[in-house]
Formats: sequence, C-alpha cells, structure tokens
Amino acid sequence: MSVEIWDILDEKGNPTGKTTLRGRGTLKSGEYHLVVHIWIVSSTGDFLVQRRADDKKLMPGEWAATGGAAVSGEDSFNAAKRELFEELGIRSDRDSLKKIARFKRRNSLLDVWAIICDVPENRLVLQRSEVAEAKWVSDGTLRNMIKNGEFHNYGKEYFDSVFEKIKNYRGAVI
Repeated sequence: MSVEIWDILDEKGNPTGKTTLRGRGTLKSGEYHLVVHIWIVSSTGDFLVQRRADDKKLMPGEWAATGGAAVSGEDSFNAAKRELFEELGIRSDRDSLKKIARFKRRNSLLDVWAIICDVPENRLVLQRSEVAEAKWVSDGTLRNMIKNGEFHNYGKEYFDSVFEKIKNYRGAVI
C-alpha cells in the first residue's frame, strides 16, 4: 500500500499549500482534508451499498457509502470518479456524477455525490482490499439498515439531507 498524501484545505475548501500524510500527524483547528461519498441510485430508486473489507482500520466490515479521501492535487469530482471506479468498477463523467451536498466535519470537508446507474451486481468489479461485498437495496431496506445499526451511522442531519437531495436529483433526471 502506497503512502497517501492529502492537501490541507481551509474551511472554504481552498488549498493552503500544505500537505499531510494519511494517518500521520493531526490537522490543526481550521485545517481540513477532502473526503467524498458517492451514492449510486438505480433508475427505480434502489441504492447500491457496499460492505467494507473486514481488515480495514476504519469501520471494518460495516455497510457504508462508497467513497474515500481525495489525494494531493485531486479535486472533489476527480476523487469521486476515482473512488467509484476503484472500489466498484463503475465509470462516470461530469454528466453522470453530480455533487449534491457538502458537510463540514471535525477535520474534513465531505462532498456527497450521486449517480444514477443500473449496473447489475454481477458486473461490479470490487476492490477486495476496500470492499467485501456490494448489493442493491430498496430505500426502505437501507433506512432499516441505518436504524438497526447494520449501516454506518453518518448522523441524522447527513441522512436527512442526502435522502432529500437524492429524491430531488432523481426527480430532475427521470
């Protein structure tokens, strides 16, 4: 595994000109790194969710959104495009991948992206070092997974916002 270098951003997402190594050192107050989540939604409204590899340091074996950290020099779109392809083998472009939200977390700026995609599970190419399995679930099933603790809890504000924005996004596309 190669060393990951992150750009350090200010609270508005502007590069500060400084970098940090993933997992080494701490970001100071007012310093952030960029993280992306990608929600894959079918044309019928189902969600493609993934279970993280069991040996991951963060959230091992948990069902979660597709995503990860942007590497140095990478903008939000390119990080989302890369993560989607690396983890699941799904190709995307600026027409298919849409940014729907940004959240400010402790020391990260989290950009949430959505894509409408109907790829069958058996056509996915999983990055086994990151993803143990992936499956399509209905909106109701996903909400139950969150409620029952089967899916990583990103927080009520996150889910309320993401579900609403995906609903609006789907309405605009379909």
